[in-house]
Amino acid sequence: MRCADRLFQLVQLIRGRRLSTAAYLAGRLAVSARTVYRDIAELQHQGVPIEGEAGVGYRLGAGFELPPLMFTQEEAAALVASVRLAQIGLDAGLSRAADDAPGKILSVLPMGARAAAESLAVYAPLITLDTAHQQRLQQLREAVQAQRKVRLDYCDPLGKTSQRTIRPLGCFFWGKVWTLSAWCETRRDFRSFRVDRIQSLTVLEAGFQQEAGKTLADFSRQLSEAA
Repeated sequence: MRCADRLFQLVQLIRGRRLSTAAYLAGRLAVSARTVYRDIAELQHQGVPIEGEAGVGYRLGAGFELPPLMFTQEEAAALVASVRLAQIGLDAGLSRAADDAPGKILSVLPMGARAAAESLAVYAPLITLDTAHQQRLQQLREAVQAQRKVRLDYCDPLGKTSQRTIRPLGCFFWGKVWTLSAWCETRRDFRSFRVDRIQSLTVLEAGFQQEAGKTLADFSRQLSEAA
């Protein structure tokens, strides 16, 4: 890969994520971490506002924009396939947005490439979440984004119901079920809740801030250490 192409791709990778480590970037570009450090230093010298440092990670500073990119036919096909496969498990709000997104994506392609992507022979079964499940999932997703606490009535596998107040951290789809990862203020520990076992929920006015020891990264780290 030419140096200019690698630098351009490096910027794309960094702007596509909230924080990217040198190890991640090196793996995606098939180069050494040393090369990544050198390329980032060169981009910073050229005025690209890349923030961060070695050992922590990098992100793109606010206000930096690149011209719109043209998707390749393969990239457009991958996006179409991703939307089709994901849509069966989305809540109503995201599902509606997913209906509109492919058209906007494909509109920038030449007609032949657009037709090829739209005719992609990859489909998902027409199985959707029931209305109550979709509504709960959307409420939880929005609560995660807004960092609002949630009170819920939850039924465990043995049929025992409990009321919890939680800090919702992330929604995860496992092919058949959605789960919510959260910090449970009732149990003072991390918990995972199956969304289909939530009997009722209320998004509270009370918000929460990211707090060391109670974040999704902390939960992931705890699971990794226990494995």
